[in-house]
Amino acid sequence: MRNRQWLLARRPDGLCVPDDFLYRDEPYAAPDLREGEILIRNLAFLCAPTIRNWMDESTGNFMPSIALGEPVRDPSAARVIASANPDFPAGSRVCTIANWQDFEVVAPTRALIRPIPDGFSFIDALGPVGMNALTAYFGLIEIGKPKTGETLLVSGAAGSVGSVAAQIGKILGCRVIGIAGGTDKCTWLVEQGCVDQCIDYKCDDIAQQIAALCPQGVDIYFDNVGGAMLQAAVDNMARHGRVVLCGQISGYNDGATENRLGNLMRLVYGSIRMEGFLASNFIAQFPEAMSRLARWIEEGRLLHREDVRAGIEVLPMSLNALFDGSNQGTLIVQISDDASQSA
Repeated sequence: MRNRQWLLARRPDGLCVPDDFLYRDEPYAAPDLREGEILIRNLAFLCAPTIRNWMDESTGNFMPSIALGEPVRDPSAARVIASANPDFPAGSRVCTIANWQDFEVVAPTRALIRPIPDGFSFIDALGPVGMNALTAYFGLIEIGKPKTGETLLVSGAAGSVGSVAAQIGKILGCRVIGIAGGTDKCTWLVEQGCVDQCIDYKCDDIAQQIAALCPQGVDIYFDNVGGAMLQAAVDNMARHGRVVLCGQISGYNDGATENRLGNLMRLVYGSIRMEGFLASNFIAQFPEAMSRLARWIEEGRLLHREDVRAGIEVLPMSLNALFDGSNQGTLIVQISDDASQSA
């Protein structure tokens, strides 16, 4: 066996460039496993904005920064090829937080790991019922607590998390306003039924448009962006509104200098709740959520787009698509043809 890896060679400054990474391809000998450990072969990786956060030298992440010279950390879908853990026997299919490499040892007692249900491919497990979809589900339902007839505003509404959050809002009876970049994305959101109206941040005055489209205020703001967009939403929240803090993508490449929030007395006077969350807070509810998401997809009520790219060699530069807006759906890189298998 050979183990292909992408290592973090230096900390990126802004968008990633090739010299930020080092490729290594070496022979791999399967190690002896300690009790509870499993050896996995990664088949596909989910490119998520938070990976860029982990590359920085920061103490503010929920996971440690990636050390220089170490493989880049990333959510993956994998097959267990050897096991010393009865809960995950050889042949099992799992999702976990892994690294940009073919093989690695995982200790499930110390890692977020979940089985892939029968009937779902490895790609499905990272896409339609994957972590981004689960993040949208729990963020909106558990933190946003939508009610029929309320107005939901979603930033990054054409993205992997945002588009699912917007559609769930529609399913649950909300009026949905999306914020996205560019005519094509806004047109897709409106024509595919994801949103009632869309604000194009590339050409519209965001704060002005929110005020015009939401004269009674925003009941729920699902925030994927942070920065000035978050400020515009806070300034237009309805009384007893809820702000769901999911991501701050506007600051991931610049040290979060854009993410200073003002007018906090607006939250006090409006009795507005602002709350951050992680999907892993609700891990016990994952099976129920995956089943519900799958049912909505089967019924045609929830659309999901995957941007699947092939080859371990494209991993590092694919990440930039999340920040320049060139991805078309959940960005997944498969490094093995087996990733399309559902069993």
